[in-house]
Amino acid sequence: MTLFVPTSEPLKLGISACLLGAEVRFNGGHKQSQWCSQVLREHFQLLPVCPEVGIGLPTPRQAIRLIGAPQAPRAVGSRTPSEDFTDALSAYAERMASQLQGISGYIFMQQSPSCGLERVKVYQANGMPTPGGGRGTFAQAFCGRHPDLPVEEDGRLNDAVLRENFLTRVYAYARWQQLLQSGLTRQSILDFHSGYKYQLMATDPVQYKALGQMLGNLGQFNLQELAPRYFSQLMQALKKCATRRTHSNVLQHLCGYLKTSLSGADKQEVSQVIQQYRHGIVPLVVPLTLLKHHFRHHPDAYIARQVYLQPHPENLSLRNAL
Repeated sequence: MTLFVPTSEPLKLGISACLLGAEVRFNGGHKQSQWCSQVLREHFQLLPVCPEVGIGLPTPRQAIRLIGAPQAPRAVGSRTPSEDFTDALSAYAERMASQLQGISGYIFMQQSPSCGLERVKVYQANGMPTPGGGRGTFAQAFCGRHPDLPVEEDGRLNDAVLRENFLTRVYAYARWQQLLQSGLTRQSILDFHSGYKYQLMATDPVQYKALGQMLGNLGQFNLQELAPRYFSQLMQALKKCATRRTHSNVLQHLCGYLKTSLSGADKQEVSQVIQQYRHGIVPLVVPLTLLKHHFRHHPDAYIARQVYLQPHPENLSLRNAL
């Protein structure tokens, strides 16, 4: 099956320090995430960052709040609005974006005026929050420097589908970085795209075809210009969450590679298990395990390169809950 680890070293993830139990919040507390601090720590090198501490603010301290236009709010003191931390937080984000070049993803603290990715309260002049909210100051500047980097908020990672989607993107990002380091060629980018065929079919089949058409004209473009555009669109496509329906469609496609190898009884069993998954009776890991079993006995070189079969380490058990 496909190797899931791009390098022998653990991948690096940036993460809000309070999620690892660091007592850096405005009230002197933390927001430790058991999943991040225990499960993820076994598989990744976690690099904690606290923007407020990074710009020299003490712990405890007055809280920061966002005010003004949701698209470009100002980060000010909740008790002393005349203290504006926007520029300092943005500058710190620029600095950390350069220092953390080796990361493959980032987990932000939700609803934080510095680190929240979405729906962070942005207050109007009358003291009421703007509907829909905005993005934290540090997160806005950091993500602006790394627009393709997989990012997620800690609270959303409690959702099994979002958790699996995030780490699938983390490993895709790491694979691409390895590809760049080894020397990008037209053949290597075609091989990369080919390996993501069924993963893309599960998340965004329309975009898979569009990316294929883009690479079909590879010889007409400068590779160094086309490759970043391809990767940006790939990461956007992978950001969409697969469903039981799209997973089932991919599983059926994979079955097609076994049609001349399996007995009638084996085919019926695989089909039945896929239908059980589609209807929510069993998790995704069940039909995948059965298919992997058959492909071990009836190997196919093209299927062996498909990331879909193992986009992340099996012992993370991410597909047991899908």
